[in-house]
Amino acid sequence: MDLIDGMLARRTTNGPFRPDPVSREHQHLLMRVAQAAPSHFNSQPWRFVLIENPDTIAQVAQIAGQSMTELIEGGVFFERYRRYFRFTQQEMEERRDGIHIDHLPGPLKPFTRQVFSDAGLKLMRQLGVPKKLGEDNRKLVAGSPLLLAALLDKGEYRPGELSGFYSVFGMGAAMENIWNAVGALGMGIQFVSTPMEIPRHWQAIQDLLRVPGDLELMAVYRLGYLPHDQARPSIDWSSRHRKRLGQFVYRDTCEQPERE
Repeated sequence: MDLIDGMLARRTTNGPFRPDPVSREHQHLLMRVAQAAPSHFNSQPWRFVLIENPDTIAQVAQIAGQSMTELIEGGVFFERYRRYFRFTQQEMEERRDGIHIDHLPGPLKPFTRQVFSDAGLKLMRQLGVPKKLGEDNRKLVAGSPLLLAALLDKGEYRPGELSGFYSVFGMGAAMENIWNAVGALGMGIQFVSTPMEIPRHWQAIQDLLRVPGDLELMAVYRLGYLPHDQARPSIDWSSRHRKRLGQFVYRDTCEQPERE
C-alpha cells in the first residue's frame, strides 16, 4: 500500500529546490529503479546523463529561459497548447484534465480569457510577461542541483518502426519509476521542456552534453530535494485533477464507459 499511496501522491515540482547536492547514493538508487523498468525483449534502450557541473547547469538554464521567452513572445506556446489551459475551477471540474491557471499577478487576472488573442499577447508583452516567465524558468533550472538527460540507443530507437514505439514505451516506464521514487527520497522532479520546442536550442543542449551519433536525446529533467516551506511562483497552475473512470475507461468494448 505504501507504493500505491506514493504513486497516487505523485506530483510535479513547479517551484525551486533546496541547494543541497543530491547524494550519490540517491542518484544511483534512481538509476536502479529506472533499470528495473520493463523493456521489449529486455533491450533496456535507455541511457542517462547525470549532470551536476554548475557551469553546465547554468548553460542549460540559460537555454531553457531563452526558449520560454521566445515561445511566449511569439505566441507559439499558447497557440500550441491552448487546449490544455483552464481558467476557472468549474471548467477544471468538468474537464478533469489540463492545467488550471489559478495563480497570477494582479494586473493579469482580468485578462485571462484574452490570453490567446492578439490583444492579450500585446498586453503580456507590454507587461514584460515573456521575459518574466523566461527568467523564472532560467532561475528554476539554474537553482537545481541535478539535471537528468534521458536518451535512447538509436540501434533500438528507430522511429516509424515498432522498435521506435517499444523504445519510447520502455523509456517512459523507466522515467515513471524515477518519478514515483523521488517522493520517497524527499525529492521533486520537473520536465525541462521548453528547449525541445525550438530546434536550435535543443541542438545546443545536445552539443553541450556531447551526445554521440548513436544516441538520441529525448528529454531533460531537473531534480533536487524539496524545501520544507515553499511559496508558489508568481505565475503558477494546478494540475491535480484526473479524469473520472467513465471518461477514460471502458468495459468490454469501447461503447460502454466504465461506472465509478
